Amino acid sequence: MAPRITIVGGGSYQWMPKLLVDIANTPSLHEAEIVVEDVNPDPVPTMVAWVERIAELRGLPITARGTTEQRDALDGADYVVVSISTGGFASMRHDLEIPARYGIRQSVGDTVGPGGIVRALRNIPVFLGIAADMGECCPDAWLLNLTNPMTTLCRAVTRETEITTVGLCHEVTMTRFVLAMLLDADFREIELEVAGVNHLPVITELGVSGADGFELLRDLLEHQDTRGGEPLAFALPEGLGHEKVSEGGTWTRGDLLAGNRVKLELFRRFGVLPAAGDRHLVEFFAGFLTEESGWGERWGVQLTTIEDREAWKDRYVAELARMLVAPEISTMPSGELVAALIDARLRDRPRTIPVNLPNVGQCPDFPREVVVESMGTVDAAGMRGAHAAVVPPGLAEHLRRVSAAQELTVQAAIKGDRGLVFAAMLADPLAGRIDVDRLQTMTDEMLTATAAWLPRFG
Repeated sequence: MAPRITIVGGGSYQWMPKLLVDIANTPSLHEAEIVVEDVNPDPVPTMVAWVERIAELRGLPITARGTTEQRDALDGADYVVVSISTGGFASMRHDLEIPARYGIRQSVGDTVGPGGIVRALRNIPVFLGIAADMGECCPDAWLLNLTNPMTTLCRAVTRETEITTVGLCHEVTMTRFVLAMLLDADFREIELEVAGVNHLPVITELGVSGADGFELLRDLLEHQDTRGGEPLAFALPEGLGHEKVSEGGTWTRGDLLAGNRVKLELFRRFGVLPAAGDRHLVEFFAGFLTEESGWGERWGVQLTTIEDREAWKDRYVAELARMLVAPEISTMPSGELVAALIDARLRDRPRTIPVNLPNVGQCPDFPREVVVESMGTVDAAGMRGAHAAVVPPGLAEHLRRVSAAQELTVQAAIKGDRGLVFAAMLADPLAGRIDVDRLQTMTDEMLTATAAWLPRFG
């Protein structure tokens, strides 16, 4: 039977168009019913029109309807994809600008650090409301989360409800693609073992066509001066967050190495490879985001402002407008995993993908039940973590500190406890770097500035 896929936050110009293209490129989903739900009614008709355009161009029976009513959208859903941002740019501006006044610059501000913590406080009650409505309207549906901070949001739902919840992030997939380009390997021949949290997943084992991928990577780094000028097989597609630094029109290995300095530095030090973009990684390691480094500039990381995000949104809107009048639908995979997961379940074809799930042993370095990121296998029987993956001791201790801060954040959001918010800030490696009195003042200021979106702290 064709699935009913509800997308909460379906008015997102960033996520919705690419998710629908993936569905169009997945034969088992060609008869799916898409329900587009958003609290903002303005973009909903456009997204429904995009589904109808896909159906027209491809000759598919896929259908869509739009609504602003959450329970209506959830009724009878098989999968609930969530991509929201409570308070939007107006709330996130405080996440970035207030900590900056206290000496904490954030490259993203949506996962950890002061911005990630306060963003979680806003989103967790909304997610729990979605899960509560799912319990009544579609209790057997899976919640597929694309929203940040992914770890804390998934943890809140799995801790407080019985709803099956999976966090899906493209960062490991993108890193796998980068490795394929760097090592002249077939993407399909790269095998990973992963342990960590979202935006700090760590590749603990790397196989490349049967060879030790870490040895291949070490050899490349040892000969970076001579091999950096070697051309890549093809130019990098847009959207990977890499900038060309070499001269001439051809992309080189040096361009990729320059765009991954942080993860490669951590690889040199720990012997394992973080598998997220550097702009995310630096927020887990405060030593990369310092005044001495130009707030990450020395490591090739730029700070993302609200104005940057507004410009990105304008580009997403313009791109969808172009797609709506284009004569064909792209066949290029987006790197997102929603369609792949649903397809694996429907066809009972086991597929291993990076997932965020409660820890039941797949990440032995973490406490049980906290949400971790690892490789997982999905089929008709459900979702389960893959083989246990262990990280080196020093890095494992750092990850446990991050996880502890995330657990405190979840507790704070559920209870509306300001003391627990401060405790989470103190435990967080980026937020906790400043003077303790200033940390308390900053925390209070952030809670006050975003009070309109924090009813539990009223």
